[in-house]
Amino acid sequence: MNQTNLAVRAVPANGLATVGLAFKRALVSQCHPKMLLALFLPFLIALFGAIILLWAFWEPLTSWLTLQASEWGFINQVDQWMLAIGLFSIKLYLVPLLAVGILLPISGILGLVIAAVFVMPIVLRHLEKSEYQGVSRQGRYSTAVGAWNAVWVGCIFAIGWLLTMPLWLIPPFAVLLPIFWWAFAFTRMLRVDATIEHASTQERRLLWRRHNRQWWLIGFILALINLFPPAWLFLPVFSALVFAHFGLESLRQLRAQTVIDT
Repeated sequence: MNQTNLAVRAVPANGLATVGLAFKRALVSQCHPKMLLALFLPFLIALFGAIILLWAFWEPLTSWLTLQASEWGFINQVDQWMLAIGLFSIKLYLVPLLAVGILLPISGILGLVIAAVFVMPIVLRHLEKSEYQGVSRQGRYSTAVGAWNAVWVGCIFAIGWLLTMPLWLIPPFAVLLPIFWWAFAFTRMLRVDATIEHASTQERRLLWRRHNRQWWLIGFILALINLFPPAWLFLPVFSALVFAHFGLESLRQLRAQTVIDT
């Protein structure tokens, strides 16, 4: 059996220019009728997921959080101090905010999982017909690998989000932690789905290693955009487009720079 080795010429990555190009192309692609229609699937899943979660878990979750909050010495001291000077009870607002902070991200990550598993294949088929016709499919078991990756990343996100929520009481972490976890979810989930169908195993490893900073930069930018609630409508599909454009363009450049030794 012949063994095939990929020898890649050392060509410097374009860095920010490549990331900027991916966002520019994704913005143009998002305006296509097919991509506009694709917006509804993850949004509706996330919306119905949020409604079901709030309906099913709001009462038991807020009751449990109220019980837990009564045992937090620091919160009790602050609450008593605020009531003593004639202000509102912090517990009155803290518990609902914590409940929302738990349930809404879970519905959000569900929407991203749907985008990764079901919308990304639609995105890839659309892009390979319009802009990346010369990029052949060399991936194997893409559906199984993509679904497994989406599930484990979603689980890590949910567990990590819940475990680090107490750190939100420290002011910088209330902003930094959501950005970190969403950057993690976008990057680790969508970089796989963006390359799994077209890139071989060797090519995927090269792309992930070679462009690791760019993948994370894209995830970080999308996590910042995710801080604004109106973006939740389009972000699952738009993020898939950004990662797909970056992944397919990087794969096209990789194959152009690759010498195959048999």
